[in-house]
Amino acid sequence: MSAMLFKIPLRNIRRSLRDYAIYFFTLIIGVSVFYVFNAIGGQAATVLVDESANEIVKLLSTVLEGTSVFVAFVLAFLIIYASRFLMKRRSSEFALYMMLGMSKRRISAILLIETMMIGIGSLAVGLPVGIGISQLMSAVVTNLFEADMTNYRFSVSFDAILMTILFFAVMYVAVMIFNSAAVTRMKLIDLIQSGRKSEKVRLRNPVLCVIVFIVAAVMLGYAYKKVGWPDDTLSRERLILYICMGIVSTFLIFWSISGLILRILMSVKKLYHKGLNTFTFRQISCRVNTMVFSMTVICLMLFLTICALTSSFSIRNAMNKNATELCPADVEVTLENICIGDEIYCDDLDLFFGEAGIDPGAELKECVRYRQYNDEALTMADFFGDRYEDVKNRNNRIFYDTAENVMGIGEYNAVMRLYGKDELELGDNEYAVVCNFPQMLELRDEILADKPDLTVFGTRLKSKYDKCINGFVGLAVEYLNLGIIIVPDSVVEGQKNNSDNLVGTHGITDKAERSRVEGKIIGEVKDAINTWAVKLARENEGASIGVNLWAFGKSELLTGTVGMSAIITFLGLYIGIVFLIACGALLALKELSGAVDSITRYEMLRKIGAEEKDITFSLLKQTGIFFLMPLVLAIVHSLFGMKFATFVLESFGTEDLWKSIAVTSAVLLLIYGGYFLITFMSSKRIIKENPNKSE
Repeated sequence: MSAMLFKIPLRNIRRSLRDYAIYFFTLIIGVSVFYVFNAIGGQAATVLVDESANEIVKLLSTVLEGTSVFVAFVLAFLIIYASRFLMKRRSSEFALYMMLGMSKRRISAILLIETMMIGIGSLAVGLPVGIGISQLMSAVVTNLFEADMTNYRFSVSFDAILMTILFFAVMYVAVMIFNSAAVTRMKLIDLIQSGRKSEKVRLRNPVLCVIVFIVAAVMLGYAYKKVGWPDDTLSRERLILYICMGIVSTFLIFWSISGLILRILMSVKKLYHKGLNTFTFRQISCRVNTMVFSMTVICLMLFLTICALTSSFSIRNAMNKNATELCPADVEVTLENICIGDEIYCDDLDLFFGEAGIDPGAELKECVRYRQYNDEALTMADFFGDRYEDVKNRNNRIFYDTAENVMGIGEYNAVMRLYGKDELELGDNEYAVVCNFPQMLELRDEILADKPDLTVFGTRLKSKYDKCINGFVGLAVEYLNLGIIIVPDSVVEGQKNNSDNLVGTHGITDKAERSRVEGKIIGEVKDAINTWAVKLARENEGASIGVNLWAFGKSELLTGTVGMSAIITFLGLYIGIVFLIACGALLALKELSGAVDSITRYEMLRKIGAEEKDITFSLLKQTGIFFLMPLVLAIVHSLFGMKFATFVLESFGTEDLWKSIAVTSAVLLLIYGGYFLITFMSSKRIIKENPNKSE
C-alpha cells in the first residue's frame, strides 16, 4: 500500500502536467523571480567597490526583502487559488477512490505527497533558473551604479536560497492544510454528481444590470475627476474614499456586464447567429458570470502593475538624466542660520569659515558665493494676486503662504557663469522669475503673460519677460525650484539674507579622486558644525542650539540618486512582474478548467459539422475577450491614476514618460500576452482530445 501511495501521486502529477503545465510553469517562475530579487544584494557586491554605493545596496536589499513578505502573500494566494481549481477538476477521481474503499486519510496522504513532489520539483527547477537569471542582474546593477564589470564573478546567494525555500515551504504547507480540509468535507454523492453539473448562464434582470452599470460608471467618473484634477478639498481621508469608490465601481461594472453581455449580443441578430458566435458568446458569458470577484481583483492588480512599472521606469530615466543636468557644479554649502535659543548667532559663511579655521574654496578650481532673501510682505499668494483662489483650486498641494525667494542679478549671473548657462539683463526697475517645477511654471507663466508689477522690499518693479526663465540656482536632482524672483542688486542691498551659499567646481574627472576631494570638503564642514555646536552649548549652558547648515557634493548626490533610482526600479519590476504572473495564471487556470469542462461540447460541434478552423477561431475569441476584459478597464484606471501621479513624477521630469509607457507595454505583452498565448495553445490541445479515451 505504501508503494501505491507514491505510484498514484506520480501518475497524477504526470497526467496533470499535460493539462495544467501552466500551473507548474507559474510555480517555477515564481521561485525564480523570488530568488532573483532577493539575491540582488549579493550580486551587487560582486561588482561594487565604492563604500557609499555598497550602503545603498544594503538599503536596497533590505527594502526588497521586506517587499518579499508581501510578494509571498500574493504567491500564496495564487497557489491556494490554483489548488482549488485542480481539486475541483479531480472530483471524479476522488469519487472513484472512495468507491474503491480508499479512506479520506489515504486520499489526504496522496495529496500531501503530490504537494511535496510539486514543491520539491518547482524549487529544484526554479532555483537554478533564478541563479542563472540573477547573473544577468549584475549587468543591470553595473549600469545603474556605473561599476566596473571586471570585478564580476559568478556568485550564488545562499541567504536568498534559504529565504526562497523557507517562504515557499510555508506556502506549500498552507496548500497541504487547504487540501486536507477540502478532503474532510468531501461527500461521495457530491463528487459523483459534480461531473454532471454544468455552469449555467444566469441571465440577471437586465433593467437592474443597466441601473447598476450607470451608477458604477457615474461613481467611477466622479472618483476619476476628484483624483485626476484635485481641488483644495482633497485630503488623505478623501483620497482613501475615492480609491474605495473605484474598487466598488470596478466590481459593480463587472457584475453588471456579466448580466448584460449575453443579452446585448443576443439582440444583435446578425452578429449573434453568425458562424459559431452563439456558442462563443455563451461560453464567454458563462466564464464572466462565475468570475466577477476574480475579474475585479485581476483588474485592480493589473492597474497597480501598469502604474508601478510606468512610474518606476519614468522616475529611473528622469533621475539619471537629472543627475547630470541639475548638478553642473561639484560642491555646495548652504547656511541659513546658527541660533542660540531664538536669537540668530551666525548667518554668514565667511564668519563661520573664519571661526572654524577652514577654507573650502582652497580645494576648488572655481567657486561662487550667492545669497537668497525672503520678503515676508511678498508671498506666493501675493504673486498670483486676484487669481490666487483659482490657482489654489487647480493645485492645492503647494504652500502659497510661503514668502517668495529673492536674489540679486549680480550673484545670479555669477552662478550662471559657473554653470555655463545664459545670464540675464535687467533694468533698474525690472524683475524676472526663475523656476523649473513644471506645474508651477505653467501657473506662473499665466500670470507673467500680463507682465504684472511686483513690490519687492518696498521697490515697485515690472516684469521684463512674459514667462518664467526655466532654470535653478542650487544643486539638485529633481525639478523642485518653485520660483526665485531675480531683482536688481540695489533692491536687496542692505537686506538680511535668508541663506548664504557657496557653490564650486574642482574640475577632477577621476571618480575616486573626485569622491576623495568632495569628501574632504564636506567632512571639514561637518566637523566644524559639530565643533561649533559643542562650543556654543558649553558657553550657553541650558540654551537650545540650532544649526541650519548643509554641505554636500555631486558624488554624494549622484550616489543617492542612483540608489533611489535602483530601489524604485527594482521595486516596480518586482511587484509588477509578480502581479502579472498572478493575473495571467489566474485567468489561464480558469480558462483551462473551462476547456476541460467543455470537451464534450466541442465534440458535439464537430459531430454537427463545424469545421476545425471555426472551432479554433471560436476558442481564440473566447480566450482573447476573457484576457482583454480586465486589461481594458485596468488601462482606463491607469490613465487617470497616472494623471494623479504626475504631480510627483513632474518633480523628477516626465519628458520620457512615453518611453516608460512603451517599456511597460512590452513587459505586459511579454508576460500577460505570453500567458494568453500559452493558454490558447493549451486549451486548443485539450479540446482536441477524445474525452472517452483512457488515461
